[in-house]
Amino acid sequence: MLLKPYRETLALPKVPSLLVVATLARIPIAAAAVVLTLHVVTDMGRGYGAAGLVGAAATVGGSFGAPVMGRLIDRRGLRPVLVLTTVAEVIYWLVAQALPYWALLPVAVVGGFLALPAFSVARQSIAALTPESHRLPAFALDSMTTELSFMAGPALGVLIATSAAGPRVAMLTLAGGILLAGLGLWLLNPPTRAEHEAPVSAGERVARRDWLKPRFVAILAVTMAATLVLSGTDVSVVAVLRESGELTWSGLVMSLWALFSLIGGFAYGTVRRGLPVLAIFIPMAVLTIPVGLGGSHWWLLALLLIPAGALCAPTITASSAAISRMIPAAARGEAMGLHNSALTVGVALGGPLAGLAIDNLGPKWGFVAVGTVGVLVALLVLPAALRHRNADAASAAAEPGIPADLEADLDVPASPAELDQTSAPAVPDLVPSPAGSARA
Repeated sequence: MLLKPYRETLALPKVPSLLVVATLARIPIAAAAVVLTLHVVTDMGRGYGAAGLVGAAATVGGSFGAPVMGRLIDRRGLRPVLVLTTVAEVIYWLVAQALPYWALLPVAVVGGFLALPAFSVARQSIAALTPESHRLPAFALDSMTTELSFMAGPALGVLIATSAAGPRVAMLTLAGGILLAGLGLWLLNPPTRAEHEAPVSAGERVARRDWLKPRFVAILAVTMAATLVLSGTDVSVVAVLRESGELTWSGLVMSLWALFSLIGGFAYGTVRRGLPVLAIFIPMAVLTIPVGLGGSHWWLLALLLIPAGALCAPTITASSAAISRMIPAAARGEAMGLHNSALTVGVALGGPLAGLAIDNLGPKWGFVAVGTVGVLVALLVLPAALRHRNADAASAAAEPGIPADLEADLDVPASPAELDQTSAPAVPDLVPSPAGSARA
């Protein structure tokens, strides 16, 4: 019974091949940041601050580029965008390894802007390939395979860059990896629209004002806060273990943390009714705050990371599923691009925020800083989310004969009898309705 949602989801046409190709395509992308850092520090002889500036330049470019590439997919289709971004990113990695530092900064912005949109394309295609009853386990699988890509990518990047080959060869290897990733996605050509939705060739247009609404922005804010907490935790773990003289255990602690996330993501994908994003994220942020108390022993630190770590993948899964439900098909690419930008911006902000707290207050305060910021973001969006949920509940109560599909759009809680007859009802967006949310 536990595996039934996954078996049913993986039995859907094209879903297994999409997950495999997307996982492999994300590996070189996941390796990019660490390889670029080692190139600036090792080959150019500059400091980590200079390397951070190059990474920030690529992040800025990617944050603006992801929604633009998504909009192009909505308007022109997937394959033209794959050709554009694959060629552009391959050229970027071939050229970047030979550039002086002053030229690398602006080129990194362009490279980030035209980066291969493997992450957002996978999520957009999952929304097109899966019925709503199977979307939660599908996005859970996507989050878990993303975790695997980020476990493999940086490790492979470091292995090549620190070997006799060196960072420049690692950058050339990334060019080859991106070429294979883009080619794989081009050959697979996963659909970006479901069969019952208007195809890209129909030229359907949706104005931003029709979908770029406060509840969508709220989910983006929570998504950004979630990755801020995650990236800040990365930095804080290293700082705490370094202070206690147990830095050699950092790799194991990080691996265990990723494993906790994988287990949490797997468990979340089996629930019959998904939880709201805030219901998962708020505990994750709160439970991150005291993690630094275990800094004197690596095993205690790993144990304290279990609760927050187990909520990492479910938070990203819930945010992806919520966006897939509220956005019309003709704007899904741009919306998923904005979601990807929120993820990227959070990663970019978390490290510096934790570092600032660590430098001024001590290593344990890195966890406190990012966890507290996460809680504050959640509290800022909570009133708007509650108003939205209450309005939907009132609307549903005023129309007792509301059709089932419209009921799902309004996030009306299903009755116990309906839950017994449905394998995976719709995923709520941000907070539970007054009647709460059911979970198997």
